[in-house]
Amino acid sequence: MTVFGRSHAISETAVLPLRVGGALSWRIRLRGVAVSVLGLGLLALLMAMNMRIGEIEMTLAEVVAGTFDQASAAHFVIMELRLPRALTGALVGAALALSGAIIQSIARNPLASPEILGVTTGASVTVVAGVVFSGSVYGGTSGLLSTLGIPALALLGGLVGATVVYGLAWRRGLDGYRLVLVGIGVAAVFTNVKFWLLTVGDVNDTGRAMVWITGSLNGRGWEHVVPTALALAVLVPVTLLGTRSLDALRFSDDTVVSLGVRTNLARALLILAAVLLAAVATASAGPIAFVALASPQIALRLVRSGRPPLLCSAIIGAVLTTGADLIARTAFSPLELPVGIVTAVLGAPYLIHLIWRAQKWAQK
Repeated sequence: MTVFGRSHAISETAVLPLRVGGALSWRIRLRGVAVSVLGLGLLALLMAMNMRIGEIEMTLAEVVAGTFDQASAAHFVIMELRLPRALTGALVGAALALSGAIIQSIARNPLASPEILGVTTGASVTVVAGVVFSGSVYGGTSGLLSTLGIPALALLGGLVGATVVYGLAWRRGLDGYRLVLVGIGVAAVFTNVKFWLLTVGDVNDTGRAMVWITGSLNGRGWEHVVPTALALAVLVPVTLLGTRSLDALRFSDDTVVSLGVRTNLARALLILAAVLLAAVATASAGPIAFVALASPQIALRLVRSGRPPLLCSAIIGAVLTTGADLIARTAFSPLELPVGIVTAVLGAPYLIHLIWRAQKWAQK
């Protein structure tokens, strides 16, 4: 059992899928396929419902017809304005969830997420710094912000933040428990730096920066879709090839070595993939909270496997982000909330639930 990152005795249910290729393994695979298919169907429905919303309301039939019929009057609105936003939400959710699944498997901790690696907090610091020193959140006339732009600054900050956490956590190897503790400390420092920068910036610019920091899909276009899609196209096959390492990393390091896995190399490569996924997603839509934390655990409970399943986690992350965006746009219409507010409201009770479960296991 894993409680707050410490790997204790492994349960029989966790070991059996690795040792037995029989009925249990097949049931897990079938559940995974069923969850994936149902999730993709729900995702398509939520995206279509999202594309109905705008200054011109459409029916689902009009959305479908306008998507494929180039002669339709709605084709331009859907393809240039609404579909990019819906795709960005789905791809960002998938990337964050996949990143969370990798990190939770490596750290052996259900509370682990890209936030503890410094990705989202590092991105927030660099974006706010760019706003403060360039003078505008939408392309200032000077400084780093005008040169690189918000997405590039966020990507740079996410990579720098993860490098800091990884470097501080490394002690002749990488321990998942130490990684979580160092990540929490570094994230706290970055968060305070971010708030200090907000206090010294112009109130109008920092107000707009706060929307990005919360996580928003408003105004997203194909320039946000393409980088996230490319990152997933490259990194999903890489992480799937590393599933054997993820399975092995659930055990103690001695056991992992006996299974023939190069522990430090496997952890480093998988963490790099997780960092890149989270950094690209954050650069596209801002640090959307709790998607990376909750999606792998929901997938784990639906599939009932020994660790968070990667593809199912990605699909559930896409569903959560798209569904949250739909709620953000309709709950207080015509007022539109940033999607990160909705995921935070939905995710906070879930975080409390995870902490309560961890404390319950610790008392046993």
